Amino acid sequence: MSLGFLFVDFNAYFASVEQQLRPELRGKPIVVAPMMTDSTCAIAASYEAKKFGIKTGTGIREAKTMCKELIVVEARHHEYIDFHNQLVEAVESCVPVHSVLSIDEMVCTLTGSQRQREKAVALAKHIKETIYKRVGTELRSSIGIGPNLFLSKTASDIQKPNGLVVIEQEELPDCLYKLELEDLTGVGPRMKRRLEKHNIHTVKQLCTASKALLRSVWGGIEGERMYAKLRGEEVYTPPTQRSTVGHSHVLPPNLRTEAAALDVINRLVQKAGMRLRSYGYRAGALGVHIQYFDNKYWSDAMSFDYTHETNRFLQALTFLWNKKPHITAKPLRVGIALFELKKEEECTLSLFDTEKKPNALNTAVDKLNTRFGKNTIYFSGSHAARDAAPVRIAFTHIPDQVEQTA
Repeated sequence: MSLGFLFVDFNAYFASVEQQLRPELRGKPIVVAPMMTDSTCAIAASYEAKKFGIKTGTGIREAKTMCKELIVVEARHHEYIDFHNQLVEAVESCVPVHSVLSIDEMVCTLTGSQRQREKAVALAKHIKETIYKRVGTELRSSIGIGPNLFLSKTASDIQKPNGLVVIEQEELPDCLYKLELEDLTGVGPRMKRRLEKHNIHTVKQLCTASKALLRSVWGGIEGERMYAKLRGEEVYTPPTQRSTVGHSHVLPPNLRTEAAALDVINRLVQKAGMRLRSYGYRAGALGVHIQYFDNKYWSDAMSFDYTHETNRFLQALTFLWNKKPHITAKPLRVGIALFELKKEEECTLSLFDTEKKPNALNTAVDKLNTRFGKNTIYFSGSHAARDAAPVRIAFTHIPDQVEQTA
């Protein structure tokens, strides 16, 4: 009974949700874009579109030349969050969800007789059938089962779409040799180059490398962790500390002016401030950046005493904006980040206790926006862009209620 984890990966998730909601899109090549303009890129592609070589990150203009019948759909992130919650409930009705790793990935721990191959496979099929009946026919998933989380995720990537692959302890490491290095979680382009510098060009060479060599390649304990993962061992990974809270936004054509860009940035700062407070953090610095057409770029940052007050962040934004050089090109993308973060309890507050009233104001604003919806109350600098920068989903992060109302 070597099996320990069952990993569920929902295939072409955003595109699949759109095909579930709109039957006329089923069986057709579609891409999901953040906005309806050819200057942006695909954030998801259906399997029908992938057959033409279209993938996440492909420019919409390029994608249309790759597939003449392509249908572009504007992203509806609230729908994707709603379906995500339905999918978690569906899987939970079959087996407890150990953790949700992203908007389209979750992992379950196998216990007792579920650790036997036959029972684990039956459970995976039951999950697929439950999703089909309770959530929708278009929400296909690839399920991987393995002795640890790393190998169960690896198994889920081997057969797509709608796959079911089991990796057992006794099959290791031979069953991995057919994979490419990039097929393994944690091996991206940069890591692949580092491995190749150490004469590791195949998964077989990686699996037979010594623990000391992998420690050298990874530059520390992560190499030893990879050595253990490849052998089916479950490895404890300490939780990471949040380092930034930020937002970015591609400007639609009607907001590609300096004045409108500032309004959108102001809105992003307010959203980030609300999120920061909900996490129980304070920030010691604010960074701002704008990407322009004609390959021009501006960025700046400033530090300040640790705070979570939106008004202080906006004051910092005003200071940075006033010293920004004039750029004639049109702005295309804007972004902000609050960084140098500390937990509330780790911050030493001012002896003069000047934050009581601002704290009360921020708390009241956050509560009203959470209860009655975003833009119930907001700082006036974002008025012209109050409907810009709607909630977005990063694949490794599902917006909570605070983010959806910020």
